[in-house]
Amino acid sequence: MSGSRPRAGPGRVDAGGEPGQGRAEEDPAPRVLALWCPDWPVVAAVEAAGVPRDRPAAVVAANRVLACSALARAQGVRRGLRRREAQARCPELAVLAADPERDARMFERVALAVEEVASGVEVVRPGLIALLAQGPLQYYGGTRPTAVRLIDHVAARTGVECQIGIADGLFAATLAAHRGVVVEPGRTTDFLAPLLVEELEREPGVDRAELVGLLRRLGLRSLGAFAALPAADVASRFGSDAVLAHRLANGLDPRPPARRRPPEELAVSVELDPPVTRVDAAAFASRALAERLHALLAGHGLACTRLGIRACTVDGVELARVWRCAEPLTPVGTVDRVRWQLDAWLTRELAGAGLVAAAEHGGVRRLRLSGEEVVTAGALQMGLWGDIGAADERAGRALVRVQAMLGPEGVYTAVLGGGRGSAERVRLVPWGDERGAPSEGAAAGDVRGDAAEPWPGRLPAPSPATVLVRPAPAEVLTAAGDPVRMTDRYALTGAPARIVVNGGRPMPLRAWAGPWPVDQRWWDVVSGWRGSRLQVVVDGEAAIESGSWAFPSGAGADGDEGGGPGEVALLLLWGEHGRWSVTGVYD
Repeated sequence: MSGSRPRAGPGRVDAGGEPGQGRAEEDPAPRVLALWCPDWPVVAAVEAAGVPRDRPAAVVAANRVLACSALARAQGVRRGLRRREAQARCPELAVLAADPERDARMFERVALAVEEVASGVEVVRPGLIALLAQGPLQYYGGTRPTAVRLIDHVAARTGVECQIGIADGLFAATLAAHRGVVVEPGRTTDFLAPLLVEELEREPGVDRAELVGLLRRLGLRSLGAFAALPAADVASRFGSDAVLAHRLANGLDPRPPARRRPPEELAVSVELDPPVTRVDAAAFASRALAERLHALLAGHGLACTRLGIRACTVDGVELARVWRCAEPLTPVGTVDRVRWQLDAWLTRELAGAGLVAAAEHGGVRRLRLSGEEVVTAGALQMGLWGDIGAADERAGRALVRVQAMLGPEGVYTAVLGGGRGSAERVRLVPWGDERGAPSEGAAAGDVRGDAAEPWPGRLPAPSPATVLVRPAPAEVLTAAGDPVRMTDRYALTGAPARIVVNGGRPMPLRAWAGPWPVDQRWWDVVSGWRGSRLQVVVDGEAAIESGSWAFPSGAGADGDEGGGPGEVALLLLWGEHGRWSVTGVYD
């Protein structure tokens, strides 16, 4: 490895500059072995989609090429290229969607293959594995035998090609794996020095484009030039992220690889002799089993958020149900769910399975509890004040009890989500499911996302207090009685003066505002539509007398102290069929 900077002495990294301005002595970074699978997003996407391996392929996100295969690069496709430009350069290019979950799921088999021949594996990201190099190097007798062993074993077990790199520190080992080289101990700074500062952007999830651009404008185009700056000057002028990048450029890592341990089966079971046919006997057996499960989880520092309950009858019928919980289960909560589930199995018909009650199959002879999904014990720890009170806990237990009788999809709660209209901003989530993401029963393509995200064209606050499931047909009239319609340029054909709802009597308008155009999903020829919103205010007394609308007493915002309805504000929508409809009512 060539480099212009002298190698630092043992236990010290020379930061350059005048004497006395370098960094304090630090322990050298540990030797790290990195195993890298080139173009892993493309490899996983091609295999999942069944695309032939001899066809050029690229993974695209936001109409930009995120990763591409070697065949695609040979025809001019590059990362960051626009999708259409990539297809113009390579007409036979297979364009695949980015899916981080798919990449991680399919990379697990590679991690398991590495664990069969080396211990202490850390999955840095899908496509990259790191482990401390000392153990494998000593066991297999050197760098070359270790590299050959790992590469051949991964290829034989998974059919995936990979490269090995060894250096001091994870950052340098990753760059070495990209080049398929082994950096000698103590030569990491010499290896990094000639590399471009753009290598700092390779770390996923970290945006260093601004820092890299600034360094290039300052004339610091290599990692060696950046590493030569005094650490104190970097910290005072560039910020905390630049300090971390400066450490990486000097061959230092913020931490050694975290060892990945093979997952253990987090499950407990019990044989019931004699078989259980009564709910009270099953509840007694489940209490000790639940305590055993929580003791097992506590020993690993984990808490359960998805509980698997499985039972086997004397006749060999297998019964299974998974309970999802928004908060970590306590032993009491686990016992409750097991008792309720066994109550359903022992005394009721099994809906959808075509089986009668388990008691008629000889009773339950084996019961098994498992942590289907776990988190670290402190990940969802409740705060000291105001998080969940006794009333909330009782309400939650009542909902779970009802859910045990009706099934997991029998109890829903409303969650405010993203969207432009009032109705689409409310999503029903089964009790116990994660409230921040669409449920499994959500319709395909339901990706409304977070309510905090920007939604251009969204109805501004305040939102209607009542959103109608079935919009009520309405007709807006001018003072002369002519219908008010919407032109192609989103303009009203006249000034609104009266409104008729559900064919009732005309109601005079006290005020109106709008219109506000809506161009929903313009890119979709099937579900896209254009319309406009209009807000109107009617007299509450007139609304009741019209017989077309049922307003509760005192619903108006300007009601009298005597309970009069006052004014009522309505949200109207001009739909794709050329008609007005009432979609919401304001308090």
